[in-house]
Formats: sequence, C-alpha cells, structure tokens
Amino acid sequence: MPLLSRKGILAIAAVIDVAINSDVRPVSAKALASRHGLPPRHLEPVLQALVHEGILRGVRGPRGGYELGRDQAETTANEILRAAVTVDDAFGGPPQGSPLVVTVVIPALAQAERAFAATLGAIKLDDLIKRAEKAKLA
Repeated sequence: MPLLSRKGILAIAAVIDVAINSDVRPVSAKALASRHGLPPRHLEPVLQALVHEGILRGVRGPRGGYELGRDQAETTANEILRAAVTVDDAFGGPPQGSPLVVTVVIPALAQAERAFAATLGAIKLDDLIKRAEKAKLA
C-alpha cells in the first residue's frame, strides 16, 4: 500500500521541476504536464494548492507560469505533501461511527503519520534538487 497519494507525488515532482527550470522564466503548467506525461488539467489543481500555501508563486501573462514562492533550502517534502492533501480530500476521511475505527485504528495511524511526517520534514527541496542534478535530470 503506497503511503503517498498520486497527487502528493506529482506535487513533489512539480516543485522540483519548477525549482530546476524556472531560473530563466516561470514554468508553464503545460510544460510541466508535458514533461510528466499528464494532461494539464490533472496538474493545475495541485499547482494552485502549492500557490495557495506559498510554496510556488503564480506569474500571470503570456510568459507566465510558476516559480518558487520561497527559499528551496527551507521547503520540505512534508510541506509540499500537506499542500497536495487539500486536493485529495474527495474521499472525505475515515468513518467516525465505528468505535474500533475511532478508538484503535485512527490513533494507530495518527502515530504512524506523525513519524512519517517527521521523516518527510527532514527532506529539503534543496536535497531533492541536488539528487535530480546528480541523476542528470536537471
């Protein structure tokens, strides 16, 4: 069972891509979608959530697109994933009527989520960019 949603993985990839490719001009949603083999409509809600959280900055106009909204050394994978969660809320969360779910399952999963979030919080965007550059993907 994957711990990260598809939108979360796309959000991390999009932020890395923007960080690598926005030095000359903002990166368009169309260019991002093309590089990741997606229709732009799949990526746009993720990009808007990242803008809303200040991770990316939207630039309007014919040469507009997206660029980093803050220092890449200060942005963590956990922050990016938290922004993407706002897009993934279609399910509506776990059932609250079950005592087993409320008393056992949710607390156990919350503990695992805290540990996972702490690990993700240690992964800086800067480090991910360096990995991409080392792999010659930048």
